[in-house]
Formats: sequence, structure tokens, C-alpha cells
Amino acid sequence: MSSSPEVKTARIGRQKAVSRQAGAPDASPRAKQSLGARIAARAGGGVMRVFLILVALFWLMPTIGLLLSSLRGPQDIAATGWWKVFTAPSDLTFDNYQRLLDNSTITGSLVSTIMITVPSTVLVVVIGSLAGYAFAWMEFPGRDWWFLLVVGLLVVPVQVALIPVSELFGTIGIFETTLGVVLFHTAFGLPFAIFLLRNFFAEIPRELLEAARLDGAGEIRLFVRVVMPLGGPAIASLGIFQFLWVWNDMLVALIFADSESPPITVALQQQVRQFGNNIDVLAPGAFVSMVIPLVVFFAFQRQFVTGVMAGSVK
Repeated sequence: MSSSPEVKTARIGRQKAVSRQAGAPDASPRAKQSLGARIAARAGGGVMRVFLILVALFWLMPTIGLLLSSLRGPQDIAATGWWKVFTAPSDLTFDNYQRLLDNSTITGSLVSTIMITVPSTVLVVVIGSLAGYAFAWMEFPGRDWWFLLVVGLLVVPVQVALIPVSELFGTIGIFETTLGVVLFHTAFGLPFAIFLLRNFFAEIPRELLEAARLDGAGEIRLFVRVVMPLGGPAIASLGIFQFLWVWNDMLVALIFADSESPPITVALQQQVRQFGNNIDVLAPGAFVSMVIPLVVFFAFQRQFVTGVMAGSVK
């Protein structure tokens, strides 16, 4: 005997009432969200993007101010702030950069900085990659203890080694030379490089390496053909980190670099101390010194974040 529509409707209503009394969850996802969650969901779109853009502009404001100052004349820089350029854009000129190119001290310091930064970065990446692979996948006596020693070197500050390393470099004849600065940066960059790359290489599936060994690949070929391509993000992030650290360094360069051809950081500091009012040279020099690492970082920031995060979770 079939039930009438009225009986079915009453039965469904009683079932819903019993479900609500029993504390059954509402099927609507919107009802599950709190008021704060709904507000955050609505604000997470356009409002959050505008906020992040404002933060980025605020962070870049010193760089923008330095750029505009480098395009103004010495009299304008001394008389008004860089923001006045928006009322008189016709005053912008590239004469300061011409003076910068004519300043042999600044141009020579840029060459010295490149000669220090590039070898220091390449050596750290190459040696750190080889050591990271060895600690991750090769068996040798005392491997874990040696790795703990490397991790312990991460907490050693640079200032501790300045005096003893200066005496050592003076004894062997490389004090105040480009080679001495490169060796110092390489030595202090290796602990972080080995730690980062070892953790990244250790996440490579063992089956992949064993399959390559079964195909006849030796350790060198395995490292070059399998490990290096897979470790690209970590290696790129390490190279960026080392490049930024060496390029912006002033303490090590001030002590170990040649006083006749110092890096850009030391050269700019000497220009301020000696002349003080040559802002028409200092502003473009400081901007060039700042913009090169910024370009490198923004060009490879995705690899930098990927590599650092992957190497820090294990």
C-alpha cells in the first residue's frame, strides 16, 4: 500500500527535525565557516593584493629614491629631496653616470668585486655540491661525525677568524690580495653549502640511483647526469645566496682586500670619507652596487625559495 504525498512530506520533516536535535552537521559549507573566516576569504583577493603591492613599493622606496637621486645634478640634490623630481622631471640627467665611468676608482672597484664574487660563488657551488653528494650517498668512515662538524661550523661567526686568518695569510703571502678574499669567502660559505645540498640530495629516491648504477654509471657520471639535474633548484639557490653575501660584504673586503683595488663597498666608503660632498658620483655608484644583486635575486627568486625550503625540511 503506497503512502500519500502528505504522509511522505510529514515523514521527511520529522527526519530533519530529529537530525537537527541530534546535532547533525549542516550540509552547507557556508554555514560551517565562522564570520572571521568568511571575512578573510573575501578580503584575500583584491584587498590583499593591494596591500602586498603597497608593501613592495615601501620596500623598494630607498632603491627608487637612490635611482632618482643618481639622475639629478649635485645642486638639485643638495637643495631638495629626490621626491621633487616629480614636479620637475626635465631636470633628470645621465651626467652623473658619465662621471662615474670617468672615475677610475669606482670602475676599478666594480671589476675587483666581480673578480672576487664570481670565483667565490663558483668554488662554493662546486665543492659544496661534491661534498653534499658524498655526505648524502657515499659511505666512508666517520661520515656522520664529519657532517656534525660541518653543522657546528655554521654557528662560528666570521669575526672570530679575522685575526688568526690574517696572520696565516700574512705568513703565506696572500694578505691583501684577491686570492685571500676568495679563499676566506669560500671557507665560510662551504658549511652552509654542504648542509643545504646534503639535505636536498638525500631526498632523491634511492631506487633512481640504484637503477643508474645497474646501467653502469659510476659515481662521477651518476653525480653529473642524475644528481646535478635533480638538484638544480638547491644549487641555484645556493649560488644566489653566496653571490649576494660576497657582493654586499664589506667587513672581509675591508680587512683582506687590496687597498689599491678594493671592492665596490669599500670604494664607496672611502669616497664618502675622503670627499664627502661628491654625491654626484656616490649616488650612481651606490645604485649600480645595489641594483646588480637585486636583478640577480629577482631573476632567480623562485629557485632560491624552492631550494632553501627543500633543504630545510629534512
